[in-house]
Amino acid sequence: MAELLIELFMEEIPARMQVRAADDFKRLVTDKLSAAGIAFTKAEAHSTPRRLALLVDGLPTAQADVREEKKGPRVGSPEQALSGFLKSAGLSSIDQAEQRDTGKGVFYFAVIEKKGGATIDALPGIIDAAIRELPWPKSMRWGANDFMWVRPLHSILALFDGAVIPGALDLGGKSIAYGNQTEGHRFLSPGALTVSSYADYATKLAAAHVVLDREERKRLILAGANKAAAAEGFVLKDDPGLLEEVAGLVEWPVVLTGAIDNQFMDVPAEVLTTSMRTHQRYFALETADGKLAPRFVVVANRSTIDGGKAVIAGNERVLRARLSDAKFFWDQDLKVKLATRVPGLKDITFHAKLGTLAQRVERIEALSVAIAKALNWDATVVEQAALAARLSKSDLTTGVVGEFPEVQGIMGRYVAYHEGLPAPVAEAIADHYKPLGPSDRVPTDKVSVAVALAEKIDTLVAFFGIDEKPTGSRDPFALRRAALGVIRLIVENGLRVKLGALLMAAGAKDAVTADLLSFFNDRLKVSLKEKGVRHDLIDAVLALGGEDDFVRLLARVEALSGLIATDDGKNLLAASKRASNILRIEEKKDGPHDGAVDAGLLTQDEEKALADALVAAHKQAAPLIEAEDFTGAMAAFAALRAPVDAFFEKVTVNAPEAPVRANRLRLLSQIRATLNLIADFSKIEG
Repeated sequence: MAELLIELFMEEIPARMQVRAADDFKRLVTDKLSAAGIAFTKAEAHSTPRRLALLVDGLPTAQADVREEKKGPRVGSPEQALSGFLKSAGLSSIDQAEQRDTGKGVFYFAVIEKKGGATIDALPGIIDAAIRELPWPKSMRWGANDFMWVRPLHSILALFDGAVIPGALDLGGKSIAYGNQTEGHRFLSPGALTVSSYADYATKLAAAHVVLDREERKRLILAGANKAAAAEGFVLKDDPGLLEEVAGLVEWPVVLTGAIDNQFMDVPAEVLTTSMRTHQRYFALETADGKLAPRFVVVANRSTIDGGKAVIAGNERVLRARLSDAKFFWDQDLKVKLATRVPGLKDITFHAKLGTLAQRVERIEALSVAIAKALNWDATVVEQAALAARLSKSDLTTGVVGEFPEVQGIMGRYVAYHEGLPAPVAEAIADHYKPLGPSDRVPTDKVSVAVALAEKIDTLVAFFGIDEKPTGSRDPFALRRAALGVIRLIVENGLRVKLGALLMAAGAKDAVTADLLSFFNDRLKVSLKEKGVRHDLIDAVLALGGEDDFVRLLARVEALSGLIATDDGKNLLAASKRASNILRIEEKKDGPHDGAVDAGLLTQDEEKALADALVAAHKQAAPLIEAEDFTGAMAAFAALRAPVDAFFEKVTVNAPEAPVRANRLRLLSQIRATLNLIADFSKIEG
């Protein structure tokens, strides 16, 4: 068995594109190998800032022989049919074909045996096609070439079983021949490296100051950063996203520590860390109590003879200039109150069809008040929710947010505290954007919850109102995220509120409200499915309709899940489906059987027992459901198992006497109606 090694060596690839490109290249090559009938045992992709590398191991040196059979015309067919068959099968004479009795007559068959070619002969075309099909988010031309690529491509290493694969990539101006050479680190080990295998390739790259494995680079960076932080008496601020990005910026990571001038430490920590992270790719350090430390970690791409002193000094100088701007904006922004900034929102368009930010803020304020009142929160909460909503977008006009958009809301909170506004108002200004995703924190303070709900509901009602709904993978206004945010705010805070009423309070018309409730139900199913909740149980509860209290809905689902997990529940489900199937068939013939059961027509003990059990279960479950004790109601339903089982075992539903038959069908309808007090059992799978 042999190995295939390919390396695409180029100018620096944007960090965010490297992993996806390496995986795409692996997929393209391996798919094409499989399509060509070439098997392999493993494939692994690697990426660094200057190269994509692919190892495919366990390939045969020759492709397997292929034996194909082609069925032809019936023996005795006209000459024209025979001639066409010979031509398509590549035969020169009909005597070369076999005659076989298929049971439907004797037909000609051509047996074509193709000798498997050398694997290496198929590789040039596979590599060329994979390179050309590699999807880059952005591409460029360079020199006089027509070829489009993310960055100028310098060389292609292509080895199979230690030998250079014959071939070249035509760039439309010049070509790059496949070879057996790569290069090491641009500064520490410049020059060509000749390799003969993957093991030789990896070894020589390591000696030439290139850490090929991305996960190893991340490990080295993280270990070095933690060690550097500990040496200063601090701890590294956890930042997996930055670690991923920095691993794509260096081939030979060297961790260094720099200092932040004390003059900047009164600027909000979020502004400092955003500047360091976004503009400079620095890791922040923290004190033991979680405050920002006056130090940062930078990862260089090379070691230097002075131990990195010049690199540190240069980075401190650049950071000083960045933070000087931040401090200037901060100092200036503190001089203007948030309330004074609100009129400026009239000059910012939210959406061409939805007016200005000032108009949006007015809607959010009114809705925040409506939400707080709907939840029966006290007057102080209502008043503070109105104020927080009114000021929620005012920091968008600050210089700090203009320079660092990532701190919108956070900046408003700092200014609010500086002004001496109540803590719930200040926190709500920052938290009204939350939660931003499934792992983000959900606000719990009442003022924050009211404003966060209002902000998201206004977004949904506004965009659904102008028919800007998500379609497929397209969701430019993040409406799915907004809906999930609303669901999490309601569920995780246990808010007893009718969502439909809130949508209408936000100005939604009936049709938009219906669309949005359906949209919310879909998002709820996605959210619960990710947590392991069965979608059919959710459908069973939703099928009853009219349930837009998510806390109550989830309590029903949980109780239903508990019942279905028991033997009584499973048997009751089976019986319910049997009853529904019989009713569906019979109701097609003679219409619904929803009337009351006539006790005088109950002749067998089993049907009498079932009728009594249904009355008892309904009598017991109804007040429990009204009190939202759904688990207790399910226990009442579980008691139906024995009489339902006995009924189906002993009683013939379709009795010859029409009145008895109709009465028994009404009894089955009562089973369905009783269980439907809590869920539509017909929607449950199994």
